[in-house]
Amino acid sequence: MRNRAHTSPTIGLVLSGGGARAAYQVGVLRAVADMLPRGSSSPFQVICGTSAGAINAAAVATHARHFRSGVRGIESIWRDMHAGLVYRTGMSTLTFNALRWLAALFVSGLGTRSPASLLDNAPMRGLLARFLRFQRLQEAIDSGALQALSVTASSYTTGESVTFFQGRSDLEGWRRARRVGRPAHIGLIHLMASSAIPAVFPPVRIGEQYYGDGSVRQLAPVSPALHLGADRVMVVGVGESFTGAEDQARQERPPSVAQVAGHMLDSAFLDSLEGDLERLQRVNRTLELIPERVRSRAGLRLRPVDTLVLEPSASLTRIALEHAHELPRAMRFYLRGSGATTDYTGAVITSYLLFEAGFCSDAIRLGYHDAMAREEEILRFLGQDPAAIHGRAGRPPQDVW
Repeated sequence: MRNRAHTSPTIGLVLSGGGARAAYQVGVLRAVADMLPRGSSSPFQVICGTSAGAINAAAVATHARHFRSGVRGIESIWRDMHAGLVYRTGMSTLTFNALRWLAALFVSGLGTRSPASLLDNAPMRGLLARFLRFQRLQEAIDSGALQALSVTASSYTTGESVTFFQGRSDLEGWRRARRVGRPAHIGLIHLMASSAIPAVFPPVRIGEQYYGDGSVRQLAPVSPALHLGADRVMVVGVGESFTGAEDQARQERPPSVAQVAGHMLDSAFLDSLEGDLERLQRVNRTLELIPERVRSRAGLRLRPVDTLVLEPSASLTRIALEHAHELPRAMRFYLRGSGATTDYTGAVITSYLLFEAGFCSDAIRLGYHDAMAREEEILRFLGQDPAAIHGRAGRPPQDVW
């Protein structure tokens, strides 16, 4: 972490992966946009995203000069979301992909030329191509409204977590154990690679390598923001610290297929972020015990990093269980027997795949109210004076829905 003198801190935004759960992040961003004066540029100079969080990050970064407009644009997509905009939902397509995937496991050679996946996410490529204008990214950087955008993917070829970034010309790449930062012109292909959940969506080729979901093997999700110059970082996760552990402690039956699959997805999407934040807090506490002059004399190139973490105050898994009936009929057919649509312990996987308006709207609403409940804290973290912004104590509620 490089020491740099600033008149004001460089604020980073980290958006984690989580499939349909990422709708929660949009609610948080909408709340931040409503907190700031109209016409404000993005309060985040460094924006980093992974998987579905990378899509939200790109939407904000390409509209860095008009923050509210960018947030409302991505919100409108999530609120009108349905699974057909993300992956093909026809019974014949799902059945064919499932059979091809199973055949690739057991029939020698099948699937080696055309990697099998359970779902075809071609519709998502078309949706993103219609919505995102990547040329605005460089315009935002040139104007000074944005310092950098990063998108993280996992290389199947090297096993490394690769962070592609586009930013100011003075930013350099980095290499750490199993982690690489690589300058690039961010485009649609990077978002497709970052959100390609292994086995669920097909891998994406960039250059000479194939890539999958960036949450896989991402050991330090906050690190890219620090490498790209952030002094303080706002992290919007989609995990839940109350995952029904008490109920699961009394579980008498063996875990269902859906519960095992959900456990694996949680491990990929959530655990690394929690571990990285814990490590960052531990470093901060250690640095507090070492006087700055001692750190300087010893050449210790570490600095405290302020973080603000927002996560759901209610269980997205339980919300998903309430909306499981919204899944396309073919998906319900395949998931029903696994317990993914009828039981809380199996509904974790449903919450990742439930790209439907009802669930996404509830997740957005939860994110909005979680952020608004911490309005003063967020504004101060962003370097804003709440009293100066609002001009009076309190304000009328926002008309969101």
